[in-house]
Amino acid sequence: MKKQLSSTWRMKVLMWAATLIVSSAAVVHAQPQPVLLWPTGAPDSNGLQGPEIENACIGNISIPTLTVFPAPKDKATGAAVVVIPGGGYGVVCVGSEGMSVVETLHKMGITAVMLKYRLPNQHHLIPANDARRAIRMTRAHAAEWGIDPKHVGVWGFSAGGHLASTVATVFDAGNAKSDDPIERMGSRPDFAILFYPVISMNDEIAHKGSRQNLMGKEDFIARYSSELQVTAETPPCFLLHCSDDHTVAVENSVRFYQALVAHKVPATCLIFEVGDHGPNAFIKNPSWEGVLEGWLQKRGCLK
Repeated sequence: MKKQLSSTWRMKVLMWAATLIVSSAAVVHAQPQPVLLWPTGAPDSNGLQGPEIENACIGNISIPTLTVFPAPKDKATGAAVVVIPGGGYGVVCVGSEGMSVVETLHKMGITAVMLKYRLPNQHHLIPANDARRAIRMTRAHAAEWGIDPKHVGVWGFSAGGHLASTVATVFDAGNAKSDDPIERMGSRPDFAILFYPVISMNDEIAHKGSRQNLMGKEDFIARYSSELQVTAETPPCFLLHCSDDHTVAVENSVRFYQALVAHKVPATCLIFEVGDHGPNAFIKNPSWEGVLEGWLQKRGCLK
């Protein structure tokens, strides 16, 4: 009897160990390790020091990272989206405007690349430098990450939407002579998805907190009013906003959409009656998912 109990016990331990290993593998797969956006150090500084402040959102970010969430192999289309959470340029809300988006993209077979960008701290060039670098890095690692470098888009929320609109309107083809292979890649996204984005820095509709955090007292209002930067080269854009948004006026999306249409840039703009600002804007209006899926299908991003 003693021998039988010992054997049973061993079997239970082995089963428990196997379960633990499988569970641990699943966790690692679900939570990939972030990679440094600038492995040898960024070429500029936002002046922030000390550890990051992690609450519902992340503050005091001075070291930017990318976290790659590969699309399920049986669904993967080769498309990728750099996800840019919002937070008024004062924090980065990776949770509320990040992980749920990863799930949505995976349903469509798209790889999600989460960007934790440096906060500007009134150093206005910093966030866009990080966002452009994220696009370049995604293309540079296309083969390794199973990505088509011609189907790399951005998806930004609120101030992250402003950052996405910034890189969608001001970009470059890369520096072919750079010693860094990442910097040889172009920074133009192939498409942009903007949810309740900050767009304009004009007093009448600007989100003044984002503007203050981005540029302080510097007069870059025209430079960072994305509706004024649209050209015929701006990539196709998909916008979502709510009429009752009390944080970022819906006029931001309206003006950007009008500029896109004026320059004959393919664009879709969904404006819902209610939803206010933040995740509720898309949680309360689920019909956007089907529209976005059809829109991405037209862009050649889906199977």
